[in-house]
Amino acid sequence: MAGHSKWANIQHRKGAQDKKRAVLFSRLSKEITIASKLGGPDPDGNPRLRLAIQNARAQSMPKDNIKRAVDKGQGGAGDDYAEIRYEGFGPGGVGIIVEASTDNKNRAASEIRTTFSKNGGNLGETGSVSFGFENVGEIQYDLAAATEDEILDAALEAGANDVVTDEDGHSIFTDRETLMEVASALDIALEGHQAKSTKLIWKPSNTVPVSGETADKLMNLLDLLDELDDVQSLYDNSELSAEEMERLAG
Repeated sequence: MAGHSKWANIQHRKGAQDKKRAVLFSRLSKEITIASKLGGPDPDGNPRLRLAIQNARAQSMPKDNIKRAVDKGQGGAGDDYAEIRYEGFGPGGVGIIVEASTDNKNRAASEIRTTFSKNGGNLGETGSVSFGFENVGEIQYDLAAATEDEILDAALEAGANDVVTDEDGHSIFTDRETLMEVASALDIALEGHQAKSTKLIWKPSNTVPVSGETADKLMNLLDLLDELDDVQSLYDNSELSAEEMERLAG
């Protein structure tokens, strides 16, 4: 399993990790509500809901919040939510994928398009960016869950495709169709250690190096997109050197 070059995905950046807990809980709650509405309130018979609840628990969301989100979906909330993928380009030609869940498509499209255009980017057609990404499963564990060799052995045995270990933890990648199967096998193999997150992501096939002013403008665009209420997830194919990441973090 060869390691991939590390890319500056929004999920790995300091700004995303320092997001206010209320914003994170809001997004997790929205996903639980939608999953409950679409597939029913029983997580045993609703894989999407089971995954949403698992991710919420991994972020220490209170049980009462989870129950309210499930009940909200059964009470009719979530009827009007549409899940839409937007694709565009940021400073330096970096490809950006925006996943949104919204009850107002016109508002979401307008806000996302305006954010791109006012901050050095432009919104593209569907497929203009995603062809350079793979839609795969990602399971993340803290470094304390296992050594690099142990996580590699466990991932191979579970049927994963790749493992990347860095200072942020272990990331295990799977085919989108086998995400839940691999996640369940890892739960057993790494008993006592809960995954930080288990989800489908857009993983870049190739990365675009950025630095200096271009990197500053790109990070600003990503931060502004991340602040929009309708946005659930962001992915990009930028690549930052260790020195550049340290500069931005400072």
